Amino acid sequence: MDLSLNGKTAVVCGATQGIGEAAALELAELGAKIVVLARNEDKLKSVVIKLNEKNGLDHEYLVADFSIVSNVEAAIQNWLNQGNTAQILVNNTGGPAGGPANAAGLDEFTSAFQMHLLCNHALVQALMPGMKEAGYGRIINVISTSVKQPLPNLGVSNTIRGAVANWSKTLANELGQFNITVNNVLPGATDTVRLKSIIENKAAKTGDSVEKIAEQMANASPMKRVARPEEVANAIAFLASPAASYINGINVPVDGGRTGCL
Repeated sequence: MDLSLNGKTAVVCGATQGIGEAAALELAELGAKIVVLARNEDKLKSVVIKLNEKNGLDHEYLVADFSIVSNVEAAIQNWLNQGNTAQILVNNTGGPAGGPANAAGLDEFTSAFQMHLLCNHALVQALMPGMKEAGYGRIINVISTSVKQPLPNLGVSNTIRGAVANWSKTLANELGQFNITVNNVLPGATDTVRLKSIIENKAAKTGDSVEKIAEQMANASPMKRVARPEEVANAIAFLASPAASYINGINVPVDGGRTGCL
């Protein structure tokens, strides 16, 4: 099975921690040159140091704030103007704040739509010509299992993630002829900073201990634990590889079997 990414370049968003960082490290392990994209320059520099220890390919970083679409567009375009191209794009951005959909303000939906769908789309449009020219493209969107089964108290996230999933499927239908695949990875509860924040907020609202809430989340999976970021990254890396050449337009849950539907 051909998993080698030698000679490939991957742009990985939200790569300063959690799933994004783990994905960048795994793609580098398979031989790719990595360009990490996020807003915290100090953390980006730290990740690049780790990446260079993997394969020494002189990895890069781009600073961009995903709450401002034009900021993301400018960052990737400046990089492309230097003669660069990428064959792999990992769209990954931290999810919206929790809460019921009926209580969410219009600005919350607008902000989430910009951060997730519009920034994703801007990056795809910028990188797509290079993928077509190379005859190889892998677009992988890190979304949520909520696209299969909406999650309680994540109204804005459920809504926006569903929009991204359908955008992704539409792109898969349009771009497959160019050997560009578009797939979604759907993490379940994963040991990240975001999960810790969700647990702490739920504990504060319910009066239960953080430990109790964390145990409940772990037990929601048949495997009785939450995922490690590396386990989600493995799915991302496989979909980015030549071995996944005929896998297109699908959702891949990485949730230990928690989602209650196929």
